[in-house]
Amino acid sequence: MQLIACPWCGPREEVEFSYGGQAHVPYPDDPGALSDEEWAHYVFFRANPKGRFAERWNHSAGCRRWFNAIRDTATYRFERVYRLDDPKPVIP
Repeated sequence: MQLIACPWCGPREEVEFSYGGQAHVPYPDDPGALSDEEWAHYVFFRANPKGRFAERWNHSAGCRRWFNAIRDTATYRFERVYRLDDPKPVIP
C-alpha cells in the first residue's frame, strides 16, 4: 500500500484518495465563444506523458480537500504534493 501525503492530514493510504486529472489547465478566457470542437478539446484532451506530471488529487475519504501532486507516471511515485494556491513547481 502506498502512502500519499495530504497537505492537511499528512500521510494516508492511497485508497483514501481520488484522481482528479491534469493540474494547471487554464479555464478558457471566453468559454461562450468556443466551438463545440474547441470545448471538447478543453474538456477531454489532456497530456499523457511518461515521467513527471502535475496532477490534481482529492482526499475523498479524509478532509475532502483538493491538492496538486507531482507524480512519476512510470513508477507511480509521488515526488511532491502542494496546495492548490501554491505555485506550480518547475518539472525538469
